[in-house]
Amino acid sequence: MARYTGPKNRLSRREGVDLFGKGNKLRRATQPPGQHGAKGSRRRPTSYGTQLREKQKIRRIYGIMERQFRGYFEKARKVRGKTGEVLLRLLETRLDNIVYRLGFAPSRSMARQLVSHGHVVVDGAVVNIPSFQVRAGQTITLQKVAMEIPHVKERLGNLDYLPPAWLKRQAAAGHVTRFPDRSEIDSPVNEQLIVEFYSR
Repeated sequence: MARYTGPKNRLSRREGVDLFGKGNKLRRATQPPGQHGAKGSRRRPTSYGTQLREKQKIRRIYGIMERQFRGYFEKARKVRGKTGEVLLRLLETRLDNIVYRLGFAPSRSMARQLVSHGHVVVDGAVVNIPSFQVRAGQTITLQKVAMEIPHVKERLGNLDYLPPAWLKRQAAAGHVTRFPDRSEIDSPVNEQLIVEFYSR
């Protein structure tokens, strides 16, 4: 599956928030990137523009391309419950995101790399598909080789890290106890705007 490989700070500046949790201070955070960023920012955003920005923001946070994200939305629309909350739940239970939430990797992009390189095991079987949907009750562990990667080793040694309440972690093993509630998903997005965007 394709993924974005361009400059990440540019995307964060466009959305006005640190999308990738790298702790970088955004220069000119209120000004979109590009030569004419300041000129473009004077325009009052339309309702469509606001909805588009929210959709792009969540897509970039989870590192998903447009076609795949549309697929997640269509899947969420068919499930009983609030479409926006179901969409967030589907994104949160992706394998690469759970590896990140368990604290095995400092970013979602590194978590994705760990998965695609075959370093992650789900219920005893190696899974190298970042978009794999993890179910409640499944256990995620790291291969021994992965535990020697400096960034991973550092994260595993951080005993102060607390994963979200819907996950449990012990050393290099994590367990999905249940699906997350909306209040437990800290992604800075308004999912209702995304639902409105696709409902036009």
